[in-house]
Amino acid sequence: MAKVITQETFDEVVKENIVEFSMSVEEAREETIKQFEAQGINLGNIIKDLNVNPETGIPLMNESVDALKLLEKSINTEHEKFGQHLDVVAEECKLSVPHRVLAAKLGAYDLIVNVLETKEELSVDVLIQLVNTANAIINKQPDVFNINSLTVALKHLKSASDSKVICALLRWLQKACILHEMNRQMIMEDNLTIPTVKTFLARPEPDVVRNTCTLFRYLVLDDDIRVEFGKAHEHARQLAAESLTEITQLLTKFKSDQDTVGDLMLTIASLTVRNEFCQTVEEAGGLKFILDAMVEYPDSVKIIREACKLLKALAGNDTVKLHIVQCGAAPLLESALNRHKDNEPFARHALACISTLALREPSNSSALFETGISETIIQTMKIHSSSKIIQRNGSWAVRNMVSRSRDQCDTFIAQGAEDVLNQALKDHPSIAHDVKSALRDLGCKVHLNEEWKAQSEIQIKND
Repeated sequence: MAKVITQETFDEVVKENIVEFSMSVEEAREETIKQFEAQGINLGNIIKDLNVNPETGIPLMNESVDALKLLEKSINTEHEKFGQHLDVVAEECKLSVPHRVLAAKLGAYDLIVNVLETKEELSVDVLIQLVNTANAIINKQPDVFNINSLTVALKHLKSASDSKVICALLRWLQKACILHEMNRQMIMEDNLTIPTVKTFLARPEPDVVRNTCTLFRYLVLDDDIRVEFGKAHEHARQLAAESLTEITQLLTKFKSDQDTVGDLMLTIASLTVRNEFCQTVEEAGGLKFILDAMVEYPDSVKIIREACKLLKALAGNDTVKLHIVQCGAAPLLESALNRHKDNEPFARHALACISTLALREPSNSSALFETGISETIIQTMKIHSSSKIIQRNGSWAVRNMVSRSRDQCDTFIAQGAEDVLNQALKDHPSIAHDVKSALRDLGCKVHLNEEWKAQSEIQIKND
């Protein structure tokens, strides 16, 4: 069994090499590593690249956290020194997750939460520094967030008026949600969270609206492998019921701000998880805005990509699915895919949108086909032959377009669909089922595996 040491032991030897033997920081670190490795000690649990004060030999993180503890009571008079040490901790935390773990272990996070909780007359600059440092510590380390953190964050959100403070506090909640289902549930179950956060949708500042939307999206994540069943759907349903109409109407308010429009459309797509919500978005003017945006920003890959995602989500309602094509989406999709077919991230979403619109809707399939989109689909699949997702989504699009419109088969085959699909079958065997389904519905020769076959007859005897 390999021998290990603590971080404190490692740091103490580095300090000794600097102070006692007048080594530089780099020399002291290298010598310390050699000493311990020569003794057969495994340093896998040690942070070897901590920034160290060259005069004292003490890691800057340790010095700053100790200084923050001493300055906590006199923060109002020593706010400049306090802020300087906060900056040191924040910069150290940006280096790696182990640095953030160490900061929390040293007590930096608890100290920040305590200051935010107990100090009433903090300046805007100090408040922003405190929250930004908390964000640096909690980044990819959401376990340190707890009910006390949430209470403190909400307390300041309710009283905040400065947009930079609001954004910093919203980012604090965002980082608490990533990879942590229990934090998301705790935030959603607090009766004050959603009413408090929802008010920021009415703010005129685009960055406040974007950060509010980002928090909503993070609350409906399902990325915590430690939890077997999350509540992403329930959270999306609750958020949509309370704010979907308002978010959709913001599209018009911020129509000249492409970044904000993109965030709004992405958020609407994330929250549209039920049949009735698709109609809510359409009734609030969402569908018309999406199509208008595709006309107004044909060269903005971000806008048309998010538009495709949102159209796909809205097509979950069969009535809205028909309205999407009836309102003129087909030529817009063909034009967008033809213009940006070289862009792999966009192409995958465009093909997924086309396949969803054509699914079990012959009229939609015909409208798409009349735009000449069949050739564009095949060209896109040829360009991205190495992309499994493009080949899968393209196969879906071909299958859904021809499955109930057999008159399209000859055109697809004449444009090279069979060769493209057979090549995809060879290059990407993991999506064989999707490719074979497209070949089958095209009427092409394809070998279908028999999933199960009885080996012998079983005689049932009735007594």
